[in-house]
Amino acid sequence: MAEILAEMAGNVWKIEVKENDVVKVGDILVILESMKMEIPIESTHAGVVTAINTAEGEFVQEGDVLVKITTD
Repeated sequence: MAEILAEMAGNVWKIEVKENDVVKVGDILVILESMKMEIPIESTHAGVVTAINTAEGEFVQEGDVLVKITTD
């Protein structure tokens, strides 16, 4: 299982996936907003989204787990 972490503190602006979605490396999973910049968080693994640990509008800290992916 892979955990996709927040690269920096910020607000979750948009969640681009839902549970059970199949993703590949480089797919955008979540978009964070920090200091009026949009920061896309990409998948580092191919697999199936098994959990989304955040919600749109929520504030996250650097290192928080955003998405869990079961890898191939």
